[in-house]
Amino acid sequence: MRKITDILNLREGEDDREKTLQTVKKNISFKGANLWILACAIIVASVGLNVNSTAVIIGAMLISPLMGPIVGAGFALGIYDFSLLKKSLKNLLNATVVSLVVSTLYFYLSPFKDVQSELLARTSPNIYDILIAFFGGVVGVIAVTRSEKGNPIPGVAIATALMPPLCTAGYGIATAQWSFFLGAFYLYCINCVFIGIATFLIIKYLNYPAVKQVDEKQQQKVKYIIAFLITAMLVPSSYLAYSLYREQQFKKNIELFVDSEFSSKGYTVVYKKTDFNAKQKKLELAFLSKRFSDKEIQSLKSRLNSNKYLAGTSLRIRQDSTDRFNDIKGDILNQIKSSENEMNVKDVKIIQLEKELAKNKFDNKQLLKEIRTLFPDVHSLSIAKNTLVNYKDSTSTITAVIYDASKNLTAEESEKLTKWLNERLLVKDAVLFKRQ
Repeated sequence: MRKITDILNLREGEDDREKTLQTVKKNISFKGANLWILACAIIVASVGLNVNSTAVIIGAMLISPLMGPIVGAGFALGIYDFSLLKKSLKNLLNATVVSLVVSTLYFYLSPFKDVQSELLARTSPNIYDILIAFFGGVVGVIAVTRSEKGNPIPGVAIATALMPPLCTAGYGIATAQWSFFLGAFYLYCINCVFIGIATFLIIKYLNYPAVKQVDEKQQQKVKYIIAFLITAMLVPSSYLAYSLYREQQFKKNIELFVDSEFSSKGYTVVYKKTDFNAKQKKLELAFLSKRFSDKEIQSLKSRLNSNKYLAGTSLRIRQDSTDRFNDIKGDILNQIKSSENEMNVKDVKIIQLEKELAKNKFDNKQLLKEIRTLFPDVHSLSIAKNTLVNYKDSTSTITAVIYDASKNLTAEESEKLTKWLNERLLVKDAVLFKRQ
């Protein structure tokens, strides 16, 4: 038993009590360096929340001096120093008001007012935040009473996170979102109260001497105040924690229901919307191609409400919209296909005509240049495909070459030119005609 007592002994390594008390008193006031640090912490935390930067928010937690008056208030209760308690609460109130004013002004002037995840995280406190604040406060006050302060103080500042909820409350005021203000300010109050209570309990455990003799009536009054504060913080946060638990179970069981009833059966869910509301929980679904009969829908509703976490949930399967969408989609696809077919036919005809034109088209200018190297007397030329029709309606095609020359070509020259044209034009039906 003694070994266990020695292991849990907090008096070993304890700093001089008078020195500890003076340090606590020094950290209470907000003037000089502490005031500058507070102002910077407010701006840093507001910017971090505004741009959704976790690293910046952690920086604000580390430099925030708000722990000072809270620890001072818990210390004052533990040693029954009511003048110190009054001074601590006054400075804490001043710091809170200044933080709210500055953060509200910042968010009012900031052009970026979108709700970020870091802001949302400070608007729904629950019982877990109480545990964090209490045990963080225990570590904090133990560190304050040690001769070797060590590393706990920065960790406590990050864990208890006093500055971000205050700045979130300022955001709620600046944007007139009062649910944000109330949720964030409630979280701030939870942190303040339970850090103070943790400090009070550790100081009582360490048997710090009372500043003056206090009668039993005053001690009882302090206990009543602490009990009231604990109840005021614990009851709403417990309800919020229970609500959070129910919402998480609702979402989890909705996923299981959708997977077992639809996804596992090969039905593709293209739309899903859930609404967790204490009055009416809702689940809306739409499918790619599956259509459910009224009997199937009733069976699904029955299975949905048989789950204790999903009881009272209304199920809506949006089929009419899906059908209309499919009809419209089918019409559009048919029109596109029809248009494509028409375009394909036209394209084929155009290509065929272009080929026919290419066959019947010759570069007369270039051919004339080439012919003049062989027959300098030729000074004009026209080549074209022609169809000949006889009286028996039979047809034949010739490549007519009409030329003009300064003097008539001899029979030998005409034969030579005809052979050259057949080779050059890749034809066998070139016929020469002299322009008259």
